[in-house]
Amino acid sequence: MKNLFLLDKEITFLNFGSFGACPKEIFDDYINWQYLLEKEPVQYITVDGYAYLKKSKEALATYINCNAEDLVFVPNPTHAFNILAKNLLLNPGDEILTTSLEYGAMDKTWEYYCEKAGAKYVRQHISLPILSKENFIQEFWKGYSDKTKYIFISQITSSTALILPVKEICEEAKKRGLITIVDGAHVPGHIDLNLSELQADYYTGACHKWMMTPKGCSFLYVEKELQDNLDPLIISWGFKSINPSDSKFFDYHQFNGTRDFSAYLTVPKAIEFMNKYDWNSVSENCKKRVLENAPKLFDFLKTTALAPLNTDFFGQICSAKIQTAEPEKLQRLLFEKYKIEIPVMRHGKGCYIRFSFQAFNESSEIDYLIQSLSEIKKETNLF
Repeated sequence: MKNLFLLDKEITFLNFGSFGACPKEIFDDYINWQYLLEKEPVQYITVDGYAYLKKSKEALATYINCNAEDLVFVPNPTHAFNILAKNLLLNPGDEILTTSLEYGAMDKTWEYYCEKAGAKYVRQHISLPILSKENFIQEFWKGYSDKTKYIFISQITSSTALILPVKEICEEAKKRGLITIVDGAHVPGHIDLNLSELQADYYTGACHKWMMTPKGCSFLYVEKELQDNLDPLIISWGFKSINPSDSKFFDYHQFNGTRDFSAYLTVPKAIEFMNKYDWNSVSENCKKRVLENAPKLFDFLKTTALAPLNTDFFGQICSAKIQTAEPEKLQRLLFEKYKIEIPVMRHGKGCYIRFSFQAFNESSEIDYLIQSLSEIKKETNLF
C-alpha cells in the first residue's frame, strides 16, 4: 500500500507517529483547495471559507462524535494548548496534576504559565513498566491534593507510545470537581475516539498524524460552558465581529489573520479515503503486527515492554528503552547510513526508540532495524 503515499521508497519509514504522511488522494485534494484559493483569494478567505470550514468541521465532528459547534481548527496541538494555558484561571498555590510521561513541549508550556501564576505543575511519577490500568490509576492519583485544580494527561504518550486510561481518569476527575485537559495528538485515526463518551473538558488532536491530512491540521474541542473563558492567542476581526456567526468561540479563534487553511478542508477527503480502503481493518492489522514484532526488538535491546503487551496499552506505535548517551547521533546514523526514519528520544533520565506500523510497513523492516542496530553496536559505542 506504499504506492498510495508520496513517501520516498528508498526510506524505511518507521516514524509515522511524528507527523504522519499524506496519501496521494488526500494531497491532491489539498492542492485543489489551494488552487481554488489562488483562483479567487478574496472570495475563498472572506466569503466561501466559512461554508468550507463548516462542512469540514461537521465531518470531523461526526467522525469523533461531538458537536461541530464545540470545535475549532488549529495548526497543531501545541497551538491549542497555548490557548488553554494562557487562559486558565491559575492562582498562587494552585496545582495542575499530570504524569511523568508527557510530551516535552507541553511540559514547557505548562511550566511557563504555572511559574507566571505562582502555581505548581505536578508531574506525578509513573513507574515503568506499567503493570495494569488499575495500577496506573492508583499511582496517578497519588499526585492529587486539595490544591489540584486541573488534570492534564495524554491519551497516547509520545516518547513512550503508551495508551493511557484517560476515560477512567476523566470520570474520577469529574467526581472530584476537577477540569480535564487531554492531549490526543496521536489519537484521531489511530484508536477509537468518542468525545461524547470521554467527557473531557478540553481535548486536542492532530488530523495530520493518523488521519493522514496535510500538515498543519488539528482541532481544539471545548465543552460549551467553558468556551467563553477562552480569549484567542491573536485578537482579530472575530472580536466584536460586525458579521458574527452563531458561535463566538468560532469567531474568536478560527480567523486570526491571513492564512492558507486548505489543510483543514481536507478532513472530509481523509475520512472518505479511510472508508474507501477500510482503514479500521488496516489499523487493526497494524496493531496486531506491532504486538507480534515488538518482542524481537525488546529481546535485542535486552529490555521489556513498557506495559502489558496488548491493545489496552499499544496501538500502531511502540517504544523500547535503549541505553544510549547520544540518542541524537544514533538517530542520524540510522537515517544517513541505513535510510531508516525512526525517532530515538530522550525522556527524563531514559532514552526510547519508537517504531510505527502503518499500512505499508512490513515485518521485515523490524528485522532490518535490528540488523542495522546490531552493526552499529559492533562498530560504535553509541549504545
